[in-house]
Amino acid sequence: MARRKKIYEGKAKILYEGPEPGTIVQYFKDDATAFNAEKKDVIEGKGVLNNRLSEFFMTGLGNIGVPTHFIKRLNMREQLVRSCEIVPLEVIVRNYAAGTLSKRLGLEEGTQLPRPIVEYCYKDDKLGDPLVSEEHIAAFGWASQHDMDDIIALALRVNDYLSGLLYGVGIRLVDFKIEIGRVYEGDFQRLIIADEISPDSCRLWDIETGQKLDKDVFRRDLGSLTDAYTEVARRLGVMPKQATHPTKPTLIN
Repeated sequence: MARRKKIYEGKAKILYEGPEPGTIVQYFKDDATAFNAEKKDVIEGKGVLNNRLSEFFMTGLGNIGVPTHFIKRLNMREQLVRSCEIVPLEVIVRNYAAGTLSKRLGLEEGTQLPRPIVEYCYKDDKLGDPLVSEEHIAAFGWASQHDMDDIIALALRVNDYLSGLLYGVGIRLVDFKIEIGRVYEGDFQRLIIADEISPDSCRLWDIETGQKLDKDVFRRDLGSLTDAYTEVARRLGVMPKQATHPTKPTLIN
């Protein structure tokens, strides 16, 4: 087999050149990081779960007309995605107070917000992904006003879809972050959902108990991360209900 060309390696994924022009192979690692990579570990099975869950969410979004970079899953750890130009922003949608929002505004964790709040962070690990305003985005040319209107619309559509889907299996979508990509078709540009959607990028709480089913389990040393991610996958039907071994999950094809 020919050696693939690595394009980029991040904290949770590796990107390789795809088999066709305009495609990328996205490989999900088992690495877990928190606090801007100050806390690190390797958690067996995490990459497999995130690959399958991101496939599930991206496919669902595509089915309701939300454009994403996802093309198809290749194997248990890899998916084929469309190459795109990443907008240098993390787009965060918050439905309940948690994490940095609670700290910044003195809100008790779990407080329901009056409406979904969309925030932006500038993607730069060295700077700690700082919070930025639409004024910053416009001034530095990271996205046009038309882009921002589309980004907000996309983010809120993703929120509506994920919130309803997860509520149906007893999970509260507290907040999540997405990345946006630009694709060009001749002179026409459009924006699509890129990167991943998984418990790595969402805060997910059990509606009845408040149990955390996301990366806060790792951040706060609350137990087994793969147990939490496995539970999300099981409820969504991505894993068979009888599966019990979290480190080597048996996933439905």
